Amino acid sequence: MTYRTEYEQSIQDPETFWRRQAADLAWYKMPTTILSQGADGHYRWFADGELNTAYLALDYHVENGRGDQDALLYDSPVTGVKKRFTYRQLRDEVARFAGALRTLGVNKGDRVIIYMPMIPEAVVAMLACARLGAIHSVVFGGFAAHELAVRIDDARPKVLVTASCGIEIARVLPYMPIVDKALELSKAPPERVVVVARPQQSCELKAGRDCDWNALMAAAKPVDPVPVLATDPLYVLYTSGTTGKPKGVVRDNGGHAVAMKYSMKVVYDVQPGEVYWAGSDVGWVVGHSYIVYAPLIHGCATVLYEGKPVKTPDAAAFWRVISEYRVSAFFTSPTAFRAIKKEDPEAKLKAGYDVSSLKKLFLAGERLDPPTYTWLTEISGLPVLDHWWQTETGWAIVANPVGIEPMPVKSGSATLPVPGYDVCVLDSAGVPVAPGESGKICIKLPLPPGCLQTLWQDDARFRESYLAQYPGYYLTADGGYMDDDGYVFIMGRIDDVINVAGHRLSTGQIEELLGSHAAVAECAVVGVSDDLKGEVPLGLVVLKDGVSVKAEHIEKELIVLIRDQLGAIAAPRNVAVVPRLPKTRSGKILRNTIRQLSARDDVPMPATIDDPAALNEMRETLRALGLGRSR
Repeated sequence: MTYRTEYEQSIQDPETFWRRQAADLAWYKMPTTILSQGADGHYRWFADGELNTAYLALDYHVENGRGDQDALLYDSPVTGVKKRFTYRQLRDEVARFAGALRTLGVNKGDRVIIYMPMIPEAVVAMLACARLGAIHSVVFGGFAAHELAVRIDDARPKVLVTASCGIEIARVLPYMPIVDKALELSKAPPERVVVVARPQQSCELKAGRDCDWNALMAAAKPVDPVPVLATDPLYVLYTSGTTGKPKGVVRDNGGHAVAMKYSMKVVYDVQPGEVYWAGSDVGWVVGHSYIVYAPLIHGCATVLYEGKPVKTPDAAAFWRVISEYRVSAFFTSPTAFRAIKKEDPEAKLKAGYDVSSLKKLFLAGERLDPPTYTWLTEISGLPVLDHWWQTETGWAIVANPVGIEPMPVKSGSATLPVPGYDVCVLDSAGVPVAPGESGKICIKLPLPPGCLQTLWQDDARFRESYLAQYPGYYLTADGGYMDDDGYVFIMGRIDDVINVAGHRLSTGQIEELLGSHAAVAECAVVGVSDDLKGEVPLGLVVLKDGVSVKAEHIEKELIVLIRDQLGAIAAPRNVAVVPRLPKTRSGKILRNTIRQLSARDDVPMPATIDDPAALNEMRETLRALGLGRSR
């Protein structure tokens, strides 16, 4: 079958198409209703089907001859620890921890927050929740106490699972002080906390609240998978929105499992039994979809890597892992390879490893810039495949469908819409634009299986954020165009979310914190280009009259404030005190113009500007920071 044939079937007859894909899974009750709409008007997939995601990822393979095959390959260069789990061993660990959670009162529909580093227990905890029909919400281990508390209050979990520490290269990051502070800040703290004690950092457990992981496991009895409806939530994953409050993306069980299985074949072209590696973190959507669920549902071995692309110990880290575990397909962010290129531009370190097992390289999470694409293609001799998707969709919207029919690569394009996604480019009035014309990237409803169902406890925000602007369409909040061949080119965000090394951050949230400083009168945050991370936040602040503290002292304080409240990933590269911010006559800060000025200095004067001199001052400020000079 050609790509065009499969794609057209998925759009013209989605029920027949997705019924066929659903048949690849072992359901407790095979769905007869493939596509329907709930009382809320939202589309639902496989509404009367029953299944269990953990069963599909583990028990099914044990029962069908893969029990002794590797399932999870843990590699931690920061601790020197390596572990292998077969499907049977991982199933047994998950069943036992599910039993432990049940002794703590966790049942179907309850929430569990997982605040963990990249250790096997994080994967076990996620799958144990799925086994019980409980809803997990993984919070990235680098987030500060305030951000953890916000997510706790929104999810209202019964249990929080954590570890005594995380490790960043050679630096030990104690987690328990962060957890303790978050629970103090929380209005709805969980009753119990489960702690994995790591040898790198001891911690005292609080009597009546904290439980030791090993002690719980020793006393627990394994439990069987709990059947759930396809439409029951599997997890809630928080992503940055255009306000300070994160959005809790709700992923269902049935549509998600079908999409994960399908994507491993069509997008990544891997076979059961092969080794698949997504170089990400379980705190992000890539970790959910392609470290944990998709590879295991598909019957692959998946790599869990606790390290960095460089400095653990060097720029050969990725090549070593690929060689040691015979990785077939590798997926990571362009940022990771930019870091490697910076330290080993001629890829000399790669020569020391046999990476002949690797068939394809996949990149996503941010724009794949042409220099990185060219470098990777030259040093690897492999297909380097860009693809584009979002936390909200959970799997690729646009990709090269190599599992169906490999398509020619066009520089700057993630290639073609994946079957199931009716991608359109609309103008401001909601009218489709001509090929080659830029507009807002939208997806005609219904979204395919695996995409978000709603936002946790906030359906009104779901409608407002994604559905209201163009009725009948999902707004991706990315802009771009499609060419005459249907190739999709993503040009960037149309809201105030920036992409830092594949991590989405709200500039509005950073602005709220800058504005909370006693010396700050007003501020603006924009994303500026960065050779390594793609984008980094730049803070611009106007001080209150009468402030006597030196500007450089306040700038340093503000960077520390962001680092403490949001985490290191959100810390701006620069915060600059400026005399004023350029605005429109109605008082709106010209953030988009500032963003454009940070890239080049020939930006025309906006017709709506109130005071042209303010924009010229901003141009000089950006030049002083090493920004804004046309290349």
